[in-house]
Amino acid sequence: MKHIVADTSIVVKWVLPDRDDEGHADKALRILELIRESRVAVHQPPHWLAETSAVIQRLSPETAMADIEDLCAINFDVIEAPEVYLKACELSSELKHHIFDTLYHAVALLMQDTVLVTADRKYFGKAESYGNIALLESAGF
Repeated sequence: MKHIVADTSIVVKWVLPDRDDEGHADKALRILELIRESRVAVHQPPHWLAETSAVIQRLSPETAMADIEDLCAINFDVIEAPEVYLKACELSSELKHHIFDTLYHAVALLMQDTVLVTADRKYFGKAESYGNIALLESAGF
């Protein structure tokens, strides 16, 4: 079984795949299918639902409540260990990047055999050298 962290750039594609600016939604939906088949396990930082809800509410207020209910039903493994916050702070300082993004990466770095899957090219470009990160379009799903 593969273990991943799916950041907001991926999760939004699951609920709003038909948006014009949601490239590679088919690959994101494939990951969701693998999750539903129990072939991929997802581990998330504690803020994932709040951040994703904010984006969905902004992009699609008319469907936000139903979309968020659907996401809650998936029941991801949420990792709240102090080490996640400390690693995220370290990454944020070193990369000069927002801590919300580094929290996802921190989970991937601290969990064995876990990879952050992202469509965020900016963060990926900064963080690729730290490992445990894959860009959605080239991730092997």
